[in-house]
Amino acid sequence: MIDLDGSNLKLEDVVAVAKAAEPVRIASLALKKMNDSRHRVEEAMAGSKPVYALNTGVGLLANIRLDETEIEAMQVNLIRSHCCGVGTPLDVSVVRGMMLIRANVLAKGLSGIRPVVAERICDLLNHGITPIIPSRGSVGASGDLAPLAHMALVLIGEGRAMYDGEILPASVCFSRAGLTPLVLLGKEGISLLNGTQAMLSIGCLRLHELEELFFSAQTTSALSIEALRGTDAAFDARLHEARPHQGQLLSAAHLSGLLRGSSIPRTHGEGSRIQDAYCLRCIPQVHGAVWDTLLHARKVFEVELNSATDNPLVFDGAIISGGNFHGAPLALALDFLSIALCQLAGISERRTERLLNPSLNEGLPAFLASSPGLESGLMMAQVTSAALVAELRVLASPASTGSIPTSGNQEDFVSMGMTAALKLEQAVSLTRMVIAIELLAATRALDIRGDVSTEILEEARSRFRTRIPAWREDCVLSIWMEESANFLANSAFDIKLEDLEAREAVR
Repeated sequence: MIDLDGSNLKLEDVVAVAKAAEPVRIASLALKKMNDSRHRVEEAMAGSKPVYALNTGVGLLANIRLDETEIEAMQVNLIRSHCCGVGTPLDVSVVRGMMLIRANVLAKGLSGIRPVVAERICDLLNHGITPIIPSRGSVGASGDLAPLAHMALVLIGEGRAMYDGEILPASVCFSRAGLTPLVLLGKEGISLLNGTQAMLSIGCLRLHELEELFFSAQTTSALSIEALRGTDAAFDARLHEARPHQGQLLSAAHLSGLLRGSSIPRTHGEGSRIQDAYCLRCIPQVHGAVWDTLLHARKVFEVELNSATDNPLVFDGAIISGGNFHGAPLALALDFLSIALCQLAGISERRTERLLNPSLNEGLPAFLASSPGLESGLMMAQVTSAALVAELRVLASPASTGSIPTSGNQEDFVSMGMTAALKLEQAVSLTRMVIAIELLAATRALDIRGDVSTEILEEARSRFRTRIPAWREDCVLSIWMEESANFLANSAFDIKLEDLEAREAVR
């Protein structure tokens, strides 16, 4: 059970609820804070002073004062009118993540809504009722207005939701689950709409995958080093302590641990091979920079998980209108992740090329074919990898620089954070496939050589071979490429530095 109090939600909690259906509830202390702020909102709505979104319209319509009889009707109108999403629905895990984060934001006690609003979101999560939310339509201005509106629509018993594997009217889902739709009071409509929860949910879930994919990329690159008979000299701790970026130190130490004790002969320093190519020698510098980007994104996301992104916010003695819903901090971090993935995939594709190219692969057959000429081997797999890297370069173009004014120029500078998040979703999938292709090539090359690597790399290789058997003749590679990517998606190569250190301590 995860207790939501607006201050202690972690990225791992998002994953647990979004993917593993961990139950949630509002913490008792949060209920008191929410009741207190609701009391202040009710006092303000009963007063004569206009207060944004409490007794006025919203956006450019904020100068229109509402009668007391209009306030509740406006909440429903606000939700219905903002349901303007289009496109393929967001994945169930993404929607569950955004619901959890939204409930946590409300639990902070600065939104001025009744506790039942946040509790009902928890009810939907715990009963497995997931709103159908179109993926397109947010510019990340007052947050993810359209996606959150589609979520709120289900809370009031309208729209559609997934329940027990069926897409059903929300009213049917409530009836079958024994729940009652919400009847919203003043301010509660806008408190469900303002915020960055859609882009943040995508960011958290993809970042969790990337932290695992990073170590898979490290292990795959170590197998490539072995297959190409490269050296671990470039991973000497003294080199990296002279340039002590956190990720670089981690990557170098991790690679050294993976390669320690290898008996594979090296060609480093022989003939014209004085140094390994950059795609081998500079792995810590490139992979390390990617890791530092992941660390930065995690820091940004974990601040946002426990931030009040509603508007206006309710404090002791003041109700203040501002712009905490603006997605700029997330948009920049999401764009940064897509740029980092372009680096991770790009250097992986270069190692794949080196494994296949007979001019570069240290005596391996052309394209790792059993009978080059009669067979093409992995020639076209590298072509696919190159195509994916080219697409990743397009996805690395930032969305956060593309503001388009909206809402009658009231929202005149927007974040485009949701666009950055949707780009990142594609980039993660493509990067995983590029690394999966390198993994196919590296293990194939080791099979051809008959070399035996270190104990831990042989264990990793053996796990991989339980899913993708060794082959000799040309085959339909797309099948093995998809299997390889699925293997990586299940974090089968999630060998952390601490795992290596623990093994070494046992020795």
